[in-house]
Amino acid sequence: MNRSVHHLRRRLLSLLGVGALVGAFVATAGTPAQAAVACQVSYTKAWDNGSGFGANLTISNTGDAWTSWTLTYTWPGNQTGIQGWSANYSQSGQNVTATSLSYNGAVANGGSVGIGFNASYTGTNTNPTSFKVNGVTCNGGGTTNTPPTVALTSPSAGQTFASGAAVPLAATAGDNSGVARVEFRVDGTLVGTDTSSPYSFSATGLANGAHSATATAVDNGSPALSTTSAAVTFTVGGGTGNPVLQVSAGSLVVNEGGTGTLTYKLSAAPSGNVAVSLSRTGDADVTLSASSVTLTTANWSTGVTVTVSAAEDTDTTNGSATVTATSSAGSTTTTVTESDNDGGGCQPNCNRVDNPYQGAGVYNNPQWRTSAMAEPGGSRIANQPTGVWLDQIGAIAGNGSPTTGTMGLVDHLNEAVSQDAANGSAPMVIQIVIYDLPGRDCAALASNGELGPNDLPRYKSEYIDAIAAIMARPAYASLRIVTIVEIDSLPNLVTNTGGRATATAACDTMLANHAYVDGIGYALAKLGAVPNVYNYIDAAHHGWIGWDDNFGPTATLMFQAATASGSTVANVHGFITDTANYSALTEPYVGAVTEQLRQTRWVDWNRYNEELAFAQAFRQRLITAGFSSGIGMLIDTSRNGWGSCVQTPCQPIQTTRPTAASSSTDMNTFVDQSRIDRRIHKGNWCNQAGAGLGERPRSAPATGVDAYVWIKPPGESDGSSSQIPNSEGKGFDRMCDPTYTGNARNGNSMTGALPGAPLSGHWFSAQFRQLMANAYPPLS
Repeated sequence: MNRSVHHLRRRLLSLLGVGALVGAFVATAGTPAQAAVACQVSYTKAWDNGSGFGANLTISNTGDAWTSWTLTYTWPGNQTGIQGWSANYSQSGQNVTATSLSYNGAVANGGSVGIGFNASYTGTNTNPTSFKVNGVTCNGGGTTNTPPTVALTSPSAGQTFASGAAVPLAATAGDNSGVARVEFRVDGTLVGTDTSSPYSFSATGLANGAHSATATAVDNGSPALSTTSAAVTFTVGGGTGNPVLQVSAGSLVVNEGGTGTLTYKLSAAPSGNVAVSLSRTGDADVTLSASSVTLTTANWSTGVTVTVSAAEDTDTTNGSATVTATSSAGSTTTTVTESDNDGGGCQPNCNRVDNPYQGAGVYNNPQWRTSAMAEPGGSRIANQPTGVWLDQIGAIAGNGSPTTGTMGLVDHLNEAVSQDAANGSAPMVIQIVIYDLPGRDCAALASNGELGPNDLPRYKSEYIDAIAAIMARPAYASLRIVTIVEIDSLPNLVTNTGGRATATAACDTMLANHAYVDGIGYALAKLGAVPNVYNYIDAAHHGWIGWDDNFGPTATLMFQAATASGSTVANVHGFITDTANYSALTEPYVGAVTEQLRQTRWVDWNRYNEELAFAQAFRQRLITAGFSSGIGMLIDTSRNGWGSCVQTPCQPIQTTRPTAASSSTDMNTFVDQSRIDRRIHKGNWCNQAGAGLGERPRSAPATGVDAYVWIKPPGESDGSSSQIPNSEGKGFDRMCDPTYTGNARNGNSMTGALPGAPLSGHWFSAQFRQLMANAYPPLS
């Protein structure tokens, strides 16, 4: 889907040849400077499955400049088999040595270099606590930091949960330097992280059967130490249990003079009516629209919504009240904050949570699940949450047959409400892709849409207005509706217009008529007016706008769109990168992009070479452009895993996933042998051969990132590999043809596309099977 853009401006330096530069660069390496070495080393465990683990280290220079470095430390336990990146590693007994490579040995005062490794162990896996660089002890001569303590308090051993229910994970943890975070794992896979006590997470989408849970506490020490709790086994699929009273929010902020809503429902169908009494204590300015509600066999899953009002008063302070609901199915409480917005206590849309994915379940599309289950081995991922794509006006209504035909928006929202009812007390996120702009996808043909360049009035009235009206229905007030707003649009107006070699007439038209900017502004304003909608704008990916002349202008254009058609930046909750694309999440063996690496064929003067670093940097640039400092990023990891190419066809780059950095001193060879992303060119976007599933969806995986998501449902084609007549407005794009020799957007390279692909959005069985076979992390 997303279009990478070849930079087309290799400078004179690259014409001189990277090899000459590398030779000069390697020649700078010398003996370590011993006289004024001072250093800090941080050590953070990245994963631990009980027999293997990975760790990342940051080596910081706090003294005189180094021309090369050697790091040494001693394992406190039985850790062996180290395989690392960004350094040459050796191990003798418990002693480990890591030496710099040709490109990262020079470290100035105040500079740092990141390295990492994977290894195995038996017994305990205690972190090393003393490090030396060039023979000098770092961290002020060592640390007295002690490992944290941690205990898993939920679930209890042998506990059984209903099929489809959320499993509450909770832990206690402590440390002399403070606990930085607690990581929760189910069957060895990280499912959630909490950074504040009480430490908890709600695990959703678990398959029926036995599971094992652990909690790992990581402290604030330098180096950071971690401890993993004893494993606790539990079972999913043991029946529905008795109904339990649930409320849509444990906390609620209501502006003075405004209202909010609370929805009460049951976890399972009751045998008879359940009366729920409601009371309020605390601030008398907070009132309820009802003193009681009744949940029945008809409304138990959709629930009953109560309006919470906050009266305008003369003070400038925030008040607080507690709403208590009591019934035979249990009781709940909600803390209501009456925000004095006259005094600046609450900004627009303050009723929304900071990260809608945190502690929430995410909707599993039953239609995608059916397709996945029909494939061999598809049950391993069929319960994963994926995006629901509204790619034409007709998709809003569907055909009214959720079990045998296309589900419309109402069908999906109703199903999300049902999944929410089985989700315990955790809220439910549903991900809706808004994708029908006039003149859609102006730089390609495979996913052209039904609306012409001048159809903005239809887009507003027949598409956006209809969607917003449905989402605003009270029946869906308890859902967290995440909207992915118009992929493949705004960045095209920067990269594919004007006098650029990548320009198209269609993109020039959409820039001139403002339909992209005005349409997205209108969508943000209408959808943002629904209190439980969270708008995330598509922000392309690093291989599209990572260059200097694309990066800032794209952020500026997004601000213009967010403030067009009556919208404000308050309607933007965040942005999403790599939607339906293949850019690797991280490139651990290539490392940070240096000036030398920028000149290689693959990096091609880009500032970024991985999606996570790009997303975090672009977030900061968006804030500079005028967006809120609270915006969060999403990264689509549905197809960027790039595990070993088990199921062919494969790309012409190495078929086996690298496990260490290349030792080559030729920088082009070094990058090609070290990189995870094995595409021929970053401009290749259609049905890529050799690709695999990436990180599984989860919330808050990294700083500034709200979630890793699967917005592009794995197995849905990017476009047909040959011309297929259709009534969907979709053309044939040669970038989906495996025989095509390319254009300016992919450096006139082969496309790397799979053969035999159907129209975009249609099920592509061969692609789905390849993604599973080549997944990283691998599927079990």
